[in-house]
Amino acid sequence: MSAVLTLIAGYRDMPGLDRIAVAIVDRLGVTAEPEWLAPGEAFDLVFEGFNFAGIEQAARAVIGGVAVDVFVQPLANRRKRLLVADMESTIIENEMLDELADFLGLRPQVSAITRRAMNGEIAFVAALEARVGLLKGIEDHVLEEAASRIRFTPGARELVATMRAHGAVTALVSGGFTIFAERVAAQLGFDHLVANRLDLRAGRIAGTVQPPIVTGETKRRTLLALATEHEIALEQTMAVGDGANDLPMLASAGMGVAFHAKPLVAVSAQWRIDHAGLSSLLFAQGYRRGEFVG
Repeated sequence: MSAVLTLIAGYRDMPGLDRIAVAIVDRLGVTAEPEWLAPGEAFDLVFEGFNFAGIEQAARAVIGGVAVDVFVQPLANRRKRLLVADMESTIIENEMLDELADFLGLRPQVSAITRRAMNGEIAFVAALEARVGLLKGIEDHVLEEAASRIRFTPGARELVATMRAHGAVTALVSGGFTIFAERVAAQLGFDHLVANRLDLRAGRIAGTVQPPIVTGETKRRTLLALATEHEIALEQTMAVGDGANDLPMLASAGMGVAFHAKPLVAVSAQWRIDHAGLSSLLFAQGYRRGEFVG
């Protein structure tokens, strides 16, 4: 089986990536030359008959502590036809409940619950209900003010636009709220959206969420349902997320990527991005910088 090793610099024009490429070729004793997807930023090495885990371990040993991300995968079905992405701390940099809590001076309390939930220390649904309950009574105009704080993660626009331009289906699945997710999905051009609905009453946040609540299992089922609906084999799907409630969909996707993830997620996912932005997921699929859209 042919395998491809992709190395991606943590930032553009990182010095020394060419030297790392040479060192990895020497370490593995292969005759293949690095194929640059973006000079000084990302390259591929194609192998025959190597153990995937062994390739990755050897590459990481050469890299050491340098901010470079590593992907090893089969060469076949490398370009994915379905992308399912988490929103908060993945497609956007924010956790929107934390942003809302800011208006009440409750960010430390809400952020602490968010952190524990994303680390898998407490159940997601219980954590969501506890955080939303703290916001009860806040005027709903604050939702628009919080939405104005949304920051897209570097590479998010390129990831969605490029995959869609090459025929992929894209879905945003969020344990957050439609009032934010609809804005993000519209601006980036996602084909599908699944998110929670926040209850509002008399112009204020009611402190509750409309059932059913989007959970990790919801995300997994969305991935499977969209693959079936669009007649896409699971090995041609990609999922990306950062929290414990993303693990079910990451495990079910052909490529499940933990993105700047919480410790539990980073060690559980087969693939991870620790340093680079979301455009790294295009390099992982073999796209060259010149093919990026948006």
